[in-house]
Amino acid sequence: MHKLCRTIYLAGIMMYLATAIVDQEPHILWSRVYRSEYFGEGLSVEQTNHERDSLNVRFVGNWPFGPSYAVTVDTARDIAFCGSGGGVYVIDGSTPENPIKLSEKIHTRGLVEGLFYDESRYRLYIATGEAGLEIWDIANPSSPVKLGYHDTPEYAYDVAVSGEYAYVADGDSGLRIIDISTPSLPNEVSYYDTPGYAFGVAVSGEYAYVADGDSGLRIIDISTSSLPNEVSYYDTPGLARDVAVSGEYAYVADEWSGLRIIDISTPSLPDEVGYCNELRPMDVVVSGPYAYVTNYWSGLRIIDISTPSLPSEVGYYNIQGWAHGVAVSGEYAYVAYGDSGLRIIDVSTPSSPNEVSYYNTPLSICDVVVSGKYAYAVDRETGLRVIDISTPPSPNEVGCYDTPGYAEGVAVLGEYAYVADGPGGLRVIDISIPSSPNEVGYYYTTPGWAHGVAVSGEYAYVAVGECGLRVIDVSTPSSPSEVGHYDTLGYTFGVAVSGEYAYVADGALSIIDVSTPSSPSKVGWCGTSGYARSVAVSGEYAYVADETGLSVIDVSTSSSPSEVGHYDTPGYACDVAVSGEYAYVADYWAESGDKVGLRVIDVSTPSSPNEVGYYDTPGWAHGVAISGEYIYIANHQAGLQIYENLLIGIEEPYAEISDKVQFNKIYPNPLADYVLIQFELPEPTHITLKIYDVLGRLVVDLIDDELDPGLHKIMWDRSYNSGEQAPCGVYFLKFNAGEYTESSKLLKVR
Repeated sequence: MHKLCRTIYLAGIMMYLATAIVDQEPHILWSRVYRSEYFGEGLSVEQTNHERDSLNVRFVGNWPFGPSYAVTVDTARDIAFCGSGGGVYVIDGSTPENPIKLSEKIHTRGLVEGLFYDESRYRLYIATGEAGLEIWDIANPSSPVKLGYHDTPEYAYDVAVSGEYAYVADGDSGLRIIDISTPSLPNEVSYYDTPGYAFGVAVSGEYAYVADGDSGLRIIDISTSSLPNEVSYYDTPGLARDVAVSGEYAYVADEWSGLRIIDISTPSLPDEVGYCNELRPMDVVVSGPYAYVTNYWSGLRIIDISTPSLPSEVGYYNIQGWAHGVAVSGEYAYVAYGDSGLRIIDVSTPSSPNEVSYYNTPLSICDVVVSGKYAYAVDRETGLRVIDISTPPSPNEVGCYDTPGYAEGVAVLGEYAYVADGPGGLRVIDISIPSSPNEVGYYYTTPGWAHGVAVSGEYAYVAVGECGLRVIDVSTPSSPSEVGHYDTLGYTFGVAVSGEYAYVADGALSIIDVSTPSSPSKVGWCGTSGYARSVAVSGEYAYVADETGLSVIDVSTSSSPSEVGHYDTPGYACDVAVSGEYAYVADYWAESGDKVGLRVIDVSTPSSPNEVGYYDTPGWAHGVAISGEYIYIANHQAGLQIYENLLIGIEEPYAEISDKVQFNKIYPNPLADYVLIQFELPEPTHITLKIYDVLGRLVVDLIDDELDPGLHKIMWDRSYNSGEQAPCGVYFLKFNAGEYTESSKLLKVR
């Protein structure tokens, strides 16, 4: 066999039009698809699930933390599970005055909207919005383990568990019933499509109670899990957002009309017996004679429900922010306070609740830059976050520094991070010890608001809103000082520096000569289709994210820049990075409801930029950075997301595998009408040749047979059994001849 491995010649995987070769080449075999499966080589479990709408871009990993919308508790072990963006912090609450983070290893693929904890099994069930349901084992709180997931059809807002089933409130698709008896393979057994929008769910006995938006409370008989049916409903006057059940009553958080108390002693005849007006209740839990209600605008409200027909507020606690989720354990309420993180409230005296501590979560990751094995991300609320990305599939935070303002931009040079801190101006952070970043200097850019920053040599160039460009001498990091400024015409958001010029995004593109930093002067200007917010420069071109999309501007003559190309992205383009032939655009959001996030634009022909890839990110893509093969997205409420451009590496060079075995990778790109795979065998050999999609699913089994010695050519016409063409995207070819194995990438674009 070793002789065989040494003497197999894979003469090349080449692409030809069939009309040029079919009549003259021997051993041409046609393939067809006969089954679908997964293969594990090169793909982790995380990479083969939760795939969102994408083209030629692969999810790699994330540090997804952001504002807190959901919370639950392990009352026996005094542990709080704090939803934060797309992650969950596991927090030791045994000393409520001093909460301690035990783990930040729970990274989901969506946004954490709802949590349910099963204390008997140490399992955490997470409703993750567009990514559906995830199940995690928390037997060891310091090292949670993902057990499985189920991708629901719409948007998973809440989850409740009873017995071997999870009940998911899935927005527009109603109530989904998931068999979780095998947590690694949860599967839907049935559903009930409620008439409204399912926000919340509670289960008691044989009934599921669904808070169904403007359709009120729906009562679903789940005694036969495979045949759920509605037995009754109560149409609350507002928007039913959440529901808790205790005894014979359902307590509905009814946005715009307060807490509604429904008698469900006869499930087929629900009847409201009392209510307590609150403007915007979001969540409700019941503990003893009290209902704890979060009010979006006015914090935690404590309602005495000892007499359900006469509920009355007995106490409240409010701070700046927006209250979302609530959980109660003993004498403490844990409130997911959105932008203000997790607040721990002593409710031992319900009439006078008071905060005893808090745990800050990020608010919105606005920008990111990569240096070495660390990503430096800035969060508007909590400043600089230092994230170890040495293992991209599982990044983890190693340090942070809370700046005084609202951090929006960041640049790194050497041992320092330079943060554009809104009203806090420019902050200079020593990052020589990534786990202990500390501020060594600052410069207030008042009256302007510092939005963006670039650093070159001994100077930091700060985009300061209505005050234009500020040039700050940072040669002595502990005492930065302004040496020059240029007041641009528009409101300045972004800046890039290349050579002697600063390129400023201020609604248009302004080119500022900074060869003499103390006297910067404008030498060129170019309008863009939209409002220029960010700019990157590569070679003779500036690439501008101008809200409407990507503008490509020829800056070879700095005094007369001109737009040579434009690509209109579906959303609100707010940042751009360039590497090689690709521009990567952070496409923030779209009023039309189009999928947005990361857009990959081929700029190899600057006059004709063309989208060749995208990924619908779970949050709002706000910033983008490139390092090596990876794309880093500052994804607002979903933290930091890491992706890979699958188009890179398509044109791989000819490689010698050993003294004899040779392999010629796929080229050219894109594919022609037919794909021809050519190889030569020195002796009879069993051959397998398969093609997989980016999820690892087998889409084409080209051959699995014993072949004679000689030259062989196997052709695939890129169609399925049905005759449909394979969709655009990246495919992987895997060739096996005995012990010899080779893989290659195939690309099909529009």
